Amino acid sequence: MTSNSTESSDERKRPLELFTGSERPYDPEDLVKASGREPTPSNLKWAKRLIDEQGAAAIERYLP
Repeated sequence: MTSNSTESSDERKRPLELFTGSERPYDPEDLVKASGREPTPSNLKWAKRLIDEQGAAAIERYLP
């Protein structure tokens, strides 16, 4: 990558491959964060239950 003074540091740190939805493994903490919640024990319990009930669809509603 060439250096460009107009690039922000965030743009330089962006991964080369972006993934969406449930195409990669995810855990309850990922689901909690994707839903905009804090990873508290009760929220992690909620996420685990949702993953057990809905499978991949649990995270699909929060990610593109």
